[in-house]
Amino acid sequence: MFFKLWPMFKTALPFKLVSFLLLFGILVSCNEDTVEPMGEGSIAGTVITAETGEPIPAASITTTPATTAIVTDAAGKFLLDGIPGGDYNVSAKKNGYKTEAVSVAVMDGKQKQITIVLGRSKDTNSVPNLPAKPSPAVDATNQPTTVTLKWQGTDPDKDPLTYDVFLYEPGATQKKKLAEGLTDTSFVATDLKYGTLYLWQVVATDEIGGLTNGPVWSFSTLPLPDTRYLFARAVDGNYDIYSSTGTEAGIFKLTSSFAREWWPVISPRRDKIAYSSNVTLDPQIWIMSRNGADKRQITTVPVAGYHNLGIGFAWSPDGGYLVYANYDNLYRIDSDGANLRLLAKAPANRHFRMIDWSAQTNRIVVQTIGSNINDSEIYTMNADGSDMKLVVNNLPGRIESPSYSIDGNSIVYTRDIDGFESKEGRQLNAHIFVQKLDGSGVIDISANKPAGTNDLYPRFSPDGSKIIFVNTSNDGISQMDIWMVDALDGKNRVKLFSNASMPEWK
Repeated sequence: MFFKLWPMFKTALPFKLVSFLLLFGILVSCNEDTVEPMGEGSIAGTVITAETGEPIPAASITTTPATTAIVTDAAGKFLLDGIPGGDYNVSAKKNGYKTEAVSVAVMDGKQKQITIVLGRSKDTNSVPNLPAKPSPAVDATNQPTTVTLKWQGTDPDKDPLTYDVFLYEPGATQKKKLAEGLTDTSFVATDLKYGTLYLWQVVATDEIGGLTNGPVWSFSTLPLPDTRYLFARAVDGNYDIYSSTGTEAGIFKLTSSFAREWWPVISPRRDKIAYSSNVTLDPQIWIMSRNGADKRQITTVPVAGYHNLGIGFAWSPDGGYLVYANYDNLYRIDSDGANLRLLAKAPANRHFRMIDWSAQTNRIVVQTIGSNINDSEIYTMNADGSDMKLVVNNLPGRIESPSYSIDGNSIVYTRDIDGFESKEGRQLNAHIFVQKLDGSGVIDISANKPAGTNDLYPRFSPDGSKIIFVNTSNDGISQMDIWMVDALDGKNRVKLFSNASMPEWK
């Protein structure tokens, strides 16, 4: 029997022994790793403003879980001492500021350093003071067309400020924002118009969003100099209109649209300038004051036709209306855009193009052109479109730019004397010619021009002694410059303006 139980005994004994030893080990282990209490620590902190970083005194400090409620001292500092170890949210609160909290873990015998940043509440924020001390002074006169606008800005809460600057003319339907979000108290306004009253205003905003609209101040610019010259100039491929006293230094920009604006023609009264603009896609006639103000479109039927991108129109001698080309139609329209009516029809298969009107004879000279740019003739007619007479035949080479002499007895025009004709319209040797209306007395004004160049767009000076014109290389891609020359014999060629075309001189 004993021998039958022995194998079982041998199996059970080790199992009980192992269990006992394991239990003993666990008890011993628990005794060695007993958790110690976290003890006490402290939290030292500073409360500052979000806007300037300055300390905030007398801010209430509380914790979650609750410990001791205290306030910051004059330097914005506080100390929570003897706090049981653990995780806390420390909150800072003061009237006029948003309440903020910081999480911190307190450990035995340790001091934690924290900073609590408070932003001011919009409910208690003071808006900026009114902008003051403007420069130019209120109602200042004779200011340049580039002027530095200055002002003084302050805030009751000593907040940093930003500024928006607006500039506009009296009666404007919308203020033009010159600058936005400025941190400086000055801004340079450029491209102002001569002889113009301007209103300007500064809007101040603090970091909390408080906003103050400043007073509306005013100043006026210098009177427009005596600018008797007009021309178009291309900058970065975009044409605008300029006026000048006769020197490069005395040039003033009159238009600044994204559109192509060119072919300026001043009225006989010298108070308005007509020009063409494709701001509405089709080239239309616009009118502005001599200083570039009061721009308005007067046509809805475009200046267009064969090889015509808005270059065919002229003032009536009294300045009351204009005539202009629209395909095979020659229209008359009042200077205010009213009373459009047909004056004449071009010969068959031709369109009207460049035009001038003599104040002395009250007759119109006009170029007609076919679909081929080299197919050109020049006619004259009465102011009502009657009595149309051919004065320059369709000669070899391009013929264009007819304009009257001061007495109305002669015309000036250009012709490529080499007779070169390409479908693109390139000219090799365009000369300026003056001739009587009956075709006699032809004078070649360009006999002394540089070889390899073209003389283009001629017009007589106001006293008739000079001709103003464009000279450019015959490569068709080079810069155009404006020159003048003696009208009698083509001598004394003098360059007036660089990078300039389509001259007008009244």
